[in-house]
Amino acid sequence: MKIGIIIYSQTENTYSVALKLQDKFLSDGDEVDVQRVVSVGDTPPGAKDVQFQNAPEVAEYDAIIFGAPVHAFNLAPAMAAYLEQIPSLQDKKIACFVTKGLPFNWTGGNKAISKMKDICQSKGGTVVGTDIIIWRGNTDEKIKELIRRFSVLF
Repeated sequence: MKIGIIIYSQTENTYSVALKLQDKFLSDGDEVDVQRVVSVGDTPPGAKDVQFQNAPEVAEYDAIIFGAPVHAFNLAPAMAAYLEQIPSLQDKKIACFVTKGLPFNWTGGNKAISKMKDICQSKGGTVVGTDIIIWRGNTDEKIKELIRRFSVLF
């Protein structure tokens, strides 16, 4: 199976989770690419006309994992704009995760995951799993649990 892990990351937390997911899928014999969404300049909340230095194509993947941080209690604007610009996710299995610093999922995590799911489903994708990584306490255990859960989805 060809899996794309497409992330937006500024502090490298989301990227570090993506690399650990990649290692797991590679060890299971899957073909996996980690690609970064990179916007041109800052992307303020609600931005509609976002330009990208790198906007990964999704057509080649059988399954996709999208990852992004929570910004201002919502999905990072660059990832939201990227997802909105994808023409189709028809017949794709999708998993989504977000990373955040504030405790409790209700401090933006739930809203960010919900937004990711809604956009992916509106493009014809089937969301088969989600997770929220709070970057406090025993983060390594939380990441291991995400990897365990996501590794059986595809």
